[in-house]
Amino acid sequence: MTILTPLIEQRADPFIFKHTDGYYYFTASVPAYDRIELRRAKTIVGLADAETFDIWTKPDEGPYSDLVWAPEIHFNQGAWYVYVAIAPSREIKDDLFQHRMYVLRCEDANPLTGNWEFLGQLDTGIDTFCLDATTFTHNGQLYYLWAQKENDIQGNSNLYIAKMDTPDKISSEPVMLTKPELSWEIIGFWVNEGPAVLKRNGKIFISYSASATDENYCMGLLTADEDADLLDPASWLKAQQPVFSSCYEHGVYGAGHNSFTKGEDGDTDILVYHARTYTEIEGDPLWDPNRHTYMKEVRWDENGMPIFGKPSIQE
Repeated sequence: MTILTPLIEQRADPFIFKHTDGYYYFTASVPAYDRIELRRAKTIVGLADAETFDIWTKPDEGPYSDLVWAPEIHFNQGAWYVYVAIAPSREIKDDLFQHRMYVLRCEDANPLTGNWEFLGQLDTGIDTFCLDATTFTHNGQLYYLWAQKENDIQGNSNLYIAKMDTPDKISSEPVMLTKPELSWEIIGFWVNEGPAVLKRNGKIFISYSASATDENYCMGLLTADEDADLLDPASWLKAQQPVFSSCYEHGVYGAGHNSFTKGEDGDTDILVYHARTYTEIEGDPLWDPNRHTYMKEVRWDENGMPIFGKPSIQE
């Protein structure tokens, strides 16, 4: 049995993108929530010691001047894009932070040293707390997938999907795919957030995270057929139990906010996630810096469904 150790310490909401140039690109929330940091390496484990580059730092004031959360780097339609949630301050209104989603673009080959343009807010047509945007392409169509509050639905955030004609704006009405409703999704906070997409075995999987960001944080799963209408909520089957959660046996807690990448062989699916190694958190878990980046291989069952196992061990 292989006991897992963190790949990168104190990096929450981790995202690894494997590009056609042979590099793995990594970004995540930094403890100060004040900037967007990138690094790259030829191997996943090489990311741990790779040089870091700050491609954007928050201004001192304004609508996007605090709490820089969960950046993701994507290569869409010939350019690099970073999608990120940022707030105007740390003020809580109506029991929530005030994050909106923003997008940056780099048209240079190397995004670590290239010129990044801050394009501004990516408007979904719903003016509420939102975060954790990701993108994916299926059958030639680019999709935007994110978490957002809807005022007439209980909880912090639901998951939504929309089409994109260009990487900086949506081109269809948002469609809600899931909301927090099951017992393990509503511990501490009612949350569905951090969506990530995995495609294999004729299916499309969306993992997401639920409940408060302490040891109760865990992952759920949506599944659709690859030929289905992805904008039809009826196309998606929601797992009724979490698929990845704290391992008390080996002391890895609050596993979630994941992404997926490919191994060096180009075929093995790798689960990337954050977790803590203790449960005794003083104050709000958001201000505890020790959410570390972990990774492990995804296994598959006879029905073509992913097996994530435990966050503490490789098996």
